[in-house]
Amino acid sequence: MNITHLDAQNRPQMIDVSAKEPTLRSATASGKIAMSRAAFDAVKNNMAKKGPVLQTAIIAAICGAKKTGDLIPMCHPLAISHISCDIKEDEQSCVFTLFTTVKLNGQTGVEMEALTGVTIGLLTIYDMLKAIDKTMVISDIKLQSKSGGKSGEFTRSSADEK
Repeated sequence: MNITHLDAQNRPQMIDVSAKEPTLRSATASGKIAMSRAAFDAVKNNMAKKGPVLQTAIIAAICGAKKTGDLIPMCHPLAISHISCDIKEDEQSCVFTLFTTVKLNGQTGVEMEALTGVTIGLLTIYDMLKAIDKTMVISDIKLQSKSGGKSGEFTRSSADEK
């Protein structure tokens, strides 16, 4: 098995993508945060003391995706061309699901950027609501889909859910 992040002397290295042709690449990731009814209602009624929770989480997700190369050692800094976020709510379960999509035309994929964006967005929700509910649970952070590059297309199916 060839481990790409180690050189012939077993030293860590960032993969050299300089010979790769740029392609349009996209990735979407998602994650959930479950909370108490009081915290959920504070978000829904815009009553959280730290401000508009979901809007702030979206901004944080965008910032997180842009900073991935600074946070994860072997990730390349990328010239991202687009980041979008969507938040779905499950009123009955008091769960918000954050989706982050990242796009670029480049030599390496954006899966890590989408995953980092989701993670930072969910952590922001936790931070903004922890005074109401310290028992919140962040879970199910996963890649939903990716396109572009040599490995091609991937879309998570319901059979992939774990």
